[in-house]
Amino acid sequence: MLRNGLEPWHLLVVAIVFIVLFGSKKLPDTARSLGKSLRILKSEAKAMKDENAVPAAHPPVDPAAP
Repeated sequence: MLRNGLEPWHLLVVAIVFIVLFGSKKLPDTARSLGKSLRILKSEAKAMKDENAVPAAHPPVDPAAP
């Protein structure tokens, strides 16, 4: 049934459907906004990872300590 998976003509049909649905003028804008969103997501995930990583060499500083 699905022996050949994706063939080049499958990708051509998908590309034509996207062009018909979204129009050729909107596709670059859509791709650009998708790229920006992925960059933001990647930077936020990295920030969360860095925020959760506590260095073992430096203990937390207590501001109330003399």
